Amino acid sequence: MIRVLIVDDQAMVRQGFAALLAAQPDLLVVGDAADGAQGVTMAREHAPDVVLMDVRMPVLDGIQATRRILDVAPGLHRPKVVILTTFDLDDYVFEALRAGASGFLLKDAPAAELVTAVRVVAAGDGLLAPSVTRRLIEQFAARPKAADHQPARLAALTPRETEVLRLIARGRSNAEIADDLVVAEQTVKTHVSRVLTKLDLRDRAQAVVFAYETGVVSAGT
Repeated sequence: MIRVLIVDDQAMVRQGFAALLAAQPDLLVVGDAADGAQGVTMAREHAPDVVLMDVRMPVLDGIQATRRILDVAPGLHRPKVVILTTFDLDDYVFEALRAGASGFLLKDAPAAELVTAVRVVAAGDGLLAPSVTRRLIEQFAARPKAADHQPARLAALTPRETEVLRLIARGRSNAEIADDLVVAEQTVKTHVSRVLTKLDLRDRAQAVVFAYETGVVSAGT
């Protein structure tokens, strides 16, 4: 059973999402919060697997709430956070990914997409809304790059693993990477797992951030 916490300042949004998710046999809504501060408290109390987090909220916004929820000692429960936004290229999305969110989804996405998002993130994969992934990546690529402070970590990757990281950052699925590299999809899954482990990244969303911020991928490459 996947435990879900909903954090949004609009009561109708919380109720609608809760009803949708509660109708799924493998999902359990453990609570809902009206602001980021309450969301942090409830995340500590209820230990959800996935937190659906609005960005613009009173008291504490979704970015700060995400940082606090994910700031736990090693070995303690750390949920996955999916940012919910009405803006497909909201600057908050970039900051949320840097804060540790596993991805984002538009609030007006189809119901089935929301359910799938919860399952995908709970399984350990990052989620970037399919409808805006390309634009998100292009805008990320166009931003100024920070100096590369990760040479040792990057050096740990094999040439094939570096190529897999580059393709992940371009928004490719495992199946698409398998086609690009002419290998089995299971082989790609193994490469992805090794990339995340070697770079100490939680999921694919964090891999995208890492790849652009360290210059592994840039606009036009």
